[in-house]
Amino acid sequence: MKNSILEKDFEYLLTPVAIRNTTKKIYDLALSGKTNFSVDESKIEACSDFVLEVINKNYPDHNIPFHSRWGHFKVGNIDREKKFNDLLSDLSPIDRARTKLDLVITSVLLDAGAGKDWKYLEGENYFNRSEGLAVASYYLFTDKSLSSGNKLESNAEGLSNLTKEILENAFQVTSSNPLIGVDGRLNLLKSLGRVVGENSVIFPKKRPGSIIDYLINKHGNEFEVGDILNAVLVGLGPIWPGRIDVNGKNLGDVWHYAPLGSEISEDTVICFHKLSQWLTYSLVTPMLEAGLKITGAEKLTGLSEYRNGGLFLDFGVINLRDEKNKEKSHKPSSDLIIEWRALTLQLLDRVGVVVQKKLNKSPEDFPLAKVLEGGTWWAGRVIAKKLRESGEPPLQLDSDGTVF
Repeated sequence: MKNSILEKDFEYLLTPVAIRNTTKKIYDLALSGKTNFSVDESKIEACSDFVLEVINKNYPDHNIPFHSRWGHFKVGNIDREKKFNDLLSDLSPIDRARTKLDLVITSVLLDAGAGKDWKYLEGENYFNRSEGLAVASYYLFTDKSLSSGNKLESNAEGLSNLTKEILENAFQVTSSNPLIGVDGRLNLLKSLGRVVGENSVIFPKKRPGSIIDYLINKHGNEFEVGDILNAVLVGLGPIWPGRIDVNGKNLGDVWHYAPLGSEISEDTVICFHKLSQWLTYSLVTPMLEAGLKITGAEKLTGLSEYRNGGLFLDFGVINLRDEKNKEKSHKPSSDLIIEWRALTLQLLDRVGVVVQKKLNKSPEDFPLAKVLEGGTWWAGRVIAKKLRESGEPPLQLDSDGTVF
């Protein structure tokens, strides 16, 4: 298929502005009846109230952290982050941040959907889905399986030498405990090792966490969340499988949407950058702890994943025109999934505005990163459990372990 995306378009397609602009095209098509989904805007207010109920239950003082990986490390009322901090107590603030970034970058990259049958046993407790993946990746890291030289870090050599056997053992994968996308996850971490080893500008210490050194060298001790996102998108772009590239540079979580045109161009692609934005949110806290000043979180978007998307579909804000699509499994590249993700991002913006107004908060004080963590992600889980005992999302995803 012909690709006419130009070099000048590349930087634009890696921005939150592009995410909002491209997904708005699908939202407008849905409103005019030209997608697999219909949109019932009259339900946005009630859905926002439901999210507010969840926020008030989860965080009655409204002191909400960013939606990030760190919350998952506390599942089961075990504060693994505190235990991790104890392991780093002798390090300088910047070394501590570097190591925490080593952990969270690899953990986020391992987080795409696990499937309904997988679980992780820790002591006498079982955890599944994102929390189970978080705990498994925590121990993969603290067992020093991602480093060379038996160090508490992830580095180019250790990541490049990771084997499927080590990964499956760490995630307790068996025939009776299958994990979706093991090969995809393994290839992602091995690609990370290659990129970290080759890109000495963004990863000067051949560690994922040394992205903090790049940011400080470029911006000093004060910069925006968008600067982190740009470093993540440019630095980690080469790790993503296949998809769309511009002069050999991978666009990442950007997809061609055929109804906008058969040729791949700036006008026919839809941008999401879900894992990259979630990773960016997850990098902020360790950087703040290191004494850096970071602003501008309100400029990023929500996250187009199945809990947020499931909330809108289960609540009836969006509806499938053909209910038989709930019985099928859909690939991330399908028009239906691209539409679902695009509508999710647009609706998160709208719910965010309602929630901010009702809490009398500004976007700067209460960005989407807090709306997600306090409410929409959890609301999606709550309503899924009410409607389906398994708590599965309302649509079946044929995941390769690198998107959701």
